[in-house]
Amino acid sequence: MVHTHFMWSQGGNQVFLCGDFTEWIKYHQMVTVEGSSTTFMAICDIPPGLHKFKFLVDGVWRIDEKQPIVEDEYGVNNVVVVEQPQIFSVNDVLPVMNVDGYDHRNYADGASTSGSVPSEPRVEITGDDIETTTRRLFKHFSSCKAYDLIPDSGKVFALDDNIAVEDAFLVMHEQGLAVAPLWNAANLQISGMLTASDFIMILMELHRNRAMATNNVNQFSTISAWKEGKLQLRRRPLIQIHPDDSLNNVAVRILENHISSIPVLYVPEGSNCSQLLHVACLSGLLEHIHRHFEHQTAYLPLLQRSIGGLPIGTWIREIGGARELKTFPPNCLLSDVYRLLIDEHISSVPIVDDKGTLINVFCRSDVISLAKNNAYVHVQIDQATISQALQLVDTNAPGRYGICTRSDSLYRVIGLLSDPGIRRVVVIEAGTRYVLGLITLRDIFNLIFRNFS
Repeated sequence: MVHTHFMWSQGGNQVFLCGDFTEWIKYHQMVTVEGSSTTFMAICDIPPGLHKFKFLVDGVWRIDEKQPIVEDEYGVNNVVVVEQPQIFSVNDVLPVMNVDGYDHRNYADGASTSGSVPSEPRVEITGDDIETTTRRLFKHFSSCKAYDLIPDSGKVFALDDNIAVEDAFLVMHEQGLAVAPLWNAANLQISGMLTASDFIMILMELHRNRAMATNNVNQFSTISAWKEGKLQLRRRPLIQIHPDDSLNNVAVRILENHISSIPVLYVPEGSNCSQLLHVACLSGLLEHIHRHFEHQTAYLPLLQRSIGGLPIGTWIREIGGARELKTFPPNCLLSDVYRLLIDEHISSVPIVDDKGTLINVFCRSDVISLAKNNAYVHVQIDQATISQALQLVDTNAPGRYGICTRSDSLYRVIGLLSDPGIRRVVVIEAGTRYVLGLITLRDIFNLIFRNFS
């Protein structure tokens, strides 16, 4: 059987999938794709071969004219050809937990469910796969420059570091920014970067000193004053790159400094004023890989491997791994989630129901939504829940997170993460949305760039 993705992108309230693989008598309910109210997805296990199918949309049989169609004596149907998956030799065995007979799973902070992790074909990697992929990427990235990451058109934002804190985060919210360079007008230089983590730390400070938030909110300090004195943060030199730096240099600097974005700065000859050309980020590097190797994935053998057989990501206890996935129920306190995000240096946590089914994802960058209408002034993080906080987030905005299964290839996951708005992919059980794991931009980065030095 092969995990096969089906998509319906023409709207509806209830969409079902039916085909010869369901004997035309069973209906597989499709679920909306995160970030869209008109696109529905289903993942089915079906045997290799040619299969006919249709969509039942709000009680009416439909076909998708954008997908392959076949017409015969039985009518008009969509059609899909499912290929037998390639089987790789076992050489370097990764540990996989035996879950036979397991009936209960425990989740952090009260989320739990019953059942068993479904067994899937183990697709394991050879010891040379990572080395070969890394070596070839190193060679390719050595021939490319940071300039190649700069789009042909677009705009880049920088905030004056004397802007008030509340104004800075309101701008970031309105422009959909998770990170923004800071401009020092006195020195004519980019002086630093403002991130969602900064806003979380400000909220934690407000929580510790509630009187300042209620009585003196309009006198909030500037970004520069807050960074230098409010939390007494140790300032480090700005990490930057030149447009002529190689992509290897971009990768190494992001990885070694534990950051997600880096400004591309250019100082014209005879000038002391730096020009901000671009903000390079992990998704830009992955988009470069995805686009450049789209038709030659065999050149980078790691891209063809199933993520379920790779040493990557964070997984639930039953699957195992170097780190255990943290999940939260929707009624968990906001303060507990923020503390986890900061203390354990993670960017997001899946929100699940009492059966472990994915409801949503709460991310560091979601905190910026609290800037809207100064909501952060009124939110008491030791009383508000994740569910309440997510009501302020535009969950219909495209690209908050992606979804995949353990059998999906690394190339497909990289494709999802190439979208600048998607910084993590939730690994779910096919057909149920049961949360199994989480893969972030940095996970991909650490796997394929870790030897770039």
